Amino acid sequence: TNAEEIKCADLELNVLVSTEDVTTRVNVAVKASMSPDEATKARGNAIAAVEKESKEKTGLRSDVITLYQGGAYHLYRYKRYDDVRIVFAPEQQMAFYGGDPDNFEYPRFDLDICIFRVYENGQPAKIDNYLKWNSRGPSDGELTFVSGSPGRTDRQLTVDELIDTRDRDVPNLLRMFNRREVLLAAWGQRSFENARRARDDFFGDQNNRKRYDGYLAALLDPEIWTSIEQREKKLRDAISRDPKLGSAISAYDRIKKAEAELVKIAPRYDYLEQERRSTVGYRGPRALYGSLFKYARLLTRAIDERAKPNGERIPAFRDSAKESLELELFSTEPVYDDYEILRLTDSLTDFASKFGATDPLVQKVLAGKSPHARAVELTSGTKLKDVAVRRDLYAKGAAALQAAHDPILDLARMIDAPAREARKAHEAQEETKKQAYSEIAKARFALEGTSNYPDATFTLRLSYGTVRGYEQDGKQIAPFTDFAGLYQRSTEHDNKAPFDLPQRWIDKKSNLNLSTHFNLVSDADIIGGNSGSPVVNKAGEFVGIIFDGNIQSLVLDCIFSDKQARAVSVDSAAITEALRKVYDTNALVDELTVAK
Repeated sequence: TNAEEIKCADLELNVLVSTEDVTTRVNVAVKASMSPDEATKARGNAIAAVEKESKEKTGLRSDVITLYQGGAYHLYRYKRYDDVRIVFAPEQQMAFYGGDPDNFEYPRFDLDICIFRVYENGQPAKIDNYLKWNSRGPSDGELTFVSGSPGRTDRQLTVDELIDTRDRDVPNLLRMFNRREVLLAAWGQRSFENARRARDDFFGDQNNRKRYDGYLAALLDPEIWTSIEQREKKLRDAISRDPKLGSAISAYDRIKKAEAELVKIAPRYDYLEQERRSTVGYRGPRALYGSLFKYARLLTRAIDERAKPNGERIPAFRDSAKESLELELFSTEPVYDDYEILRLTDSLTDFASKFGATDPLVQKVLAGKSPHARAVELTSGTKLKDVAVRRDLYAKGAAALQAAHDPILDLARMIDAPAREARKAHEAQEETKKQAYSEIAKARFALEGTSNYPDATFTLRLSYGTVRGYEQDGKQIAPFTDFAGLYQRSTEHDNKAPFDLPQRWIDKKSNLNLSTHFNLVSDADIIGGNSGSPVVNKAGEFVGIIFDGNIQSLVLDCIFSDKQARAVSVDSAAITEALRKVYDTNALVDELTVAK
């Protein structure tokens, strides 16, 4: 019943309502005579003005998105729902069946779905436009469409930038995720409660380790790298041949020089400002990993930034982002002292190892203590675990922050200046790259039109693909798995984790049609961020939902290939069969399948 649906803390769902090209409005603000710092401010002011005007006019969340690395700017307007309630979720064993061993692999047997309902004014929202449910699922060779929000791709980066990605950036991220995975695995093995507390982060670290390992493998593949070089050479040659476009060639050298400067800045930026690139939400510094420092930084920055003109603020603190900021800052998610101490100890140790124990800033951060002792001091002494305290400080402002004498707030304020300095230097080089990429994009538009879609930006994209298998190591991989295969996989592993089945799945086996398709693959162009994307047939019916890609799909970060790369989905037939015959949720199935 509706009364049993549980409200999800800290979750918002956004529905895209419209897009508008605002490239001219943004670019006209940036003059050729401006320094990178001046250009960054001018661009930020222009973007903030567009977002503020749109929000005030429409009431909708309004985000200006950079496309083609700065070649275009589009305004996205969203209807935002922040009363989201969970209707159905399977057991963790079924949503992530096979765990890390099966992640990014195929065949798969995951019921990786969650069904939500959005509410307005305390009542279920009335949704006029929705996908009709198809209980049969797609067939082999059928054309399907995928509507989702792919997070980030690097297909239009220059070879020079991809060299840095291959040789420095991705290996650096792999070291970080490997370190965290080992830390959380060891801690989780000490008790069931430890494992429960760390589970989401542990799975995330495993996923990222495998993802970046696959991306690095693609960048190190000579055949793929040759294709990347040929792709750039083709464009550069075409630009050089056109006298109207020839000046764009110098943009490649400017990007190379800016990237070299970013390499110098990277350690301070990563450890003090932001550990890796983010397209959405908070991403903290590598030196101070955990929830408590996140709250300290968000509070410190929110109060400092709101004193500035809207356009000069860091984007996450502009008026247009206020609702999302407050949702994150006032989260009711519990904070566990032992888990915070574990992560802070490790990240402080990592910080000291990177810069050396005698580095002046390392010494200031550690305050004469070992990483563990400092982590204990920061965690036990702070009041930020209490959401009421965070609300109160946020409302009162800078004087209250200073008067609080809270150790983790004091630390956030102490490292804010060097962190902002690193951010400013980083943004100056990013601005140089943005302007250079804009010139390359204009040349590409002149030569090719807009036939090449922009790199992913965690905004809505429509992809398409055919349901089909592929060949791997001389063996043909079928496009579908079924329920029979699920039970066979469990038997092969003696029903031991991560291949164990919940008891209800064992008890209800005889109820199921074991030939029902479970998971499927298609050659749709997807990437991280597409999880949760509906798969739709040509009749506009829901036939599945994306939850992963196979290991070969990780090449899609830098180049498209449909030879082996596949999107992995849960078949709508499996969802329908499981809901009716395993979970006995007939009323829910009727609601999903009966057209209103």
